[in-house]
Amino acid sequence: MSSGTAPIVVAGGGPAGLTAGLTLARAGRSVVLVEREEAVGGLARTLERDGHRFDIGGHRFFTRVPEVQALWDELLGSDMVRRPRRSRILFHGHYYDYPLTAGSALAGLGLAESARILASYLAARLSPLRQETTLADWCTNRFGRRLFETFFRPYTEKVWGLPCEEIGAQWAAQRIRGLSLRAAIADMLRPGAGGQRTLATEFQYPRLGPSMLWDRMRTELEARGQRVLTSHRLSSVVLRGGAVHAAVLERKDGARVEIDASALVWTLPLRGLAEALDPPLPAESRAAARLLKHRAFVEVALVLEGPDPFPDTWLYLHDPEIGAGRVQNFRAWSPDLVPDPDRACVGVEYFCDAGDELWSRTDAALVAQAKSDLLAAGLRPGRIAAAHVVRVADAYPVYDQRFAERLGDVRGALAKIPNLVPAGRNGLHRYDNMDRAMLSGLHAAANLLGEGHDLWSGDAEDSYLEPLRRAVQEK
Repeated sequence: MSSGTAPIVVAGGGPAGLTAGLTLARAGRSVVLVEREEAVGGLARTLERDGHRFDIGGHRFFTRVPEVQALWDELLGSDMVRRPRRSRILFHGHYYDYPLTAGSALAGLGLAESARILASYLAARLSPLRQETTLADWCTNRFGRRLFETFFRPYTEKVWGLPCEEIGAQWAAQRIRGLSLRAAIADMLRPGAGGQRTLATEFQYPRLGPSMLWDRMRTELEARGQRVLTSHRLSSVVLRGGAVHAAVLERKDGARVEIDASALVWTLPLRGLAEALDPPLPAESRAAARLLKHRAFVEVALVLEGPDPFPDTWLYLHDPEIGAGRVQNFRAWSPDLVPDPDRACVGVEYFCDAGDELWSRTDAALVAQAKSDLLAAGLRPGRIAAAHVVRVADAYPVYDQRFAERLGDVRGALAKIPNLVPAGRNGLHRYDNMDRAMLSGLHAAANLLGEGHDLWSGDAEDSYLEPLRRAVQEK
């Protein structure tokens, strides 16, 4: 709990950090929010280039969390529009429903292959793997080996850059829980059965993109007299008596300033926190934090002459020979993102590791790759009128085989610092949706105001959280 007169420092101006900062400010606390980029919003921000707006990764506004929905409604009002949700899988020249339905699989794969998939599924049900350690185990038990190899393995390995045997079952439990081949068949035979229909058919979306929300949160923070320091990096967290005492900030010009802090909300990658603490965490905890991995993200936004090349909000590109993982159509998100009716704007998305060969390519080479991938997918883009490349280093927390053990070690060490609260996708090393990241920001603020939420629980199945609980208990 925070009770000092110094401000509460919030590290990171993404959805979790902004939500925590605004909640604290509304409760009368002094806040300093620190963001490395020039704009707030993190991975969920909207970029504007020559009148065209595009998301980094695309963010649908859909939630079952009343507090988050209320905040959206309050801050966006009539600027929140409803959009139809249409996403499909493009694989070997055929389109499949996303999430996969039995009807679209049958149409695309044919009767013979569908029969093999069904036989494989029945075999998995009759003789399931007893221990679900990896993503491959988890998917095989629920979909059968053949469907897993056909649909899940190619795309998953493209996204994460790891064999499915090296990805923990925790990721599947959190991201695709509730889906099964049995539910897909039920949907085909009894429309409306609902087992597979876990994704909404429409979603809300800010008319000019998610940055409308983040900019309004920043505006309110500053109107309440709070400081929002963009283009600043939090380089050091000074501890005194085992608690957060001050934060050292560094501007892009190298100038440094130290500010007192009564508490810290941390929404950045945990390895950065482990390195920033002074005095440092134990050596084994710092080593564990350094091994918490992230997957990087590159988006090539192309302004194309002519009509939209496809009607979906985005397409998942499962073919291994196509380098891109997804492609977005920004007009399908909101027509106001694309002001010229005679042009389209699409975002070709790549998953990589920061510093690897793809990440290090020139912008021109990435634009050429994006055009080549659109052609390989059969999307026939019009002439490229403009192109913009965006790179994000720490986009997606990786759930490798030892992540739970390592995260448990770090969590246990941080638990000894009473006025430090991690939150958000990176602060909790949890692949959450935007609304859940915002909820963690709400709960982080509430904990500093005296409540006792368990921010680490998330949505993952209890069995996969047990290694984290044990690690904390053993500290």
